[in-house]
Amino acid sequence: MQPCRRWIPPFARVPQDLEEELRRGGVVVYPTETVYGLGGNPEIPGVLDRIYGIKGRPSGKALPLIAADVETVRQWVVWRPDPLDRLADAFWPGPLTLVLEASPRVPKGVASSEGTVAVRVSSHPVAGMLARACGGWIVATSANLSGQPPVSDPAALPSALLHAVDGLVDGGPLVPTPPSTLVAVRFRHGRVSWAVLREGAVSRETLSLFFGRGETAAAAEEL
Repeated sequence: MQPCRRWIPPFARVPQDLEEELRRGGVVVYPTETVYGLGGNPEIPGVLDRIYGIKGRPSGKALPLIAADVETVRQWVVWRPDPLDRLADAFWPGPLTLVLEASPRVPKGVASSEGTVAVRVSSHPVAGMLARACGGWIVATSANLSGQPPVSDPAALPSALLHAVDGLVDGGPLVPTPPSTLVAVRFRHGRVSWAVLREGAVSRETLSLFFGRGETAAAAEEL
């Protein structure tokens, strides 16, 4: 079996053959500010199904996304300036993933069964460039087989995964970093509910400064 195609950053712009691969619905492994991601253009039919199959991940479990910038996020979610503008100013680009209510613009299959989208703006230049090459969004699930740990060194990527994708953007070993913090945010009747679904690079205590009184048990159960 032939090894997958490989691109080596840094590069000033996405190489033409890589951009064409993504436009064709290709699935690639690429570096982020935390671990290596597995992604493609979520708006192209078949891409999400391929990623679920490569990872062996249940299709009912929505895939997180990386956006090119904050303005792109605003187009795909229900955005409330307070506290989201303050959160974006403080933590994006960076390892904070927000689970927000999807807007009607989100393609079928991208949002979760609850109608939400998990998204962040990455501080890794390659991830940002790939998101722009895909039209503003790229799938950003971790590049590992389901149930296995995330990978920060491309040398540790499973061979089965590498043989299933269309290419690897090889940024070398990444600096060990906690995963992105995953926070579900809901707006109801003028109030904000929030729950930390996974604590990572941004602490719960830091987030509480942006959400006022902070998370409650009721909010966590609701979300």
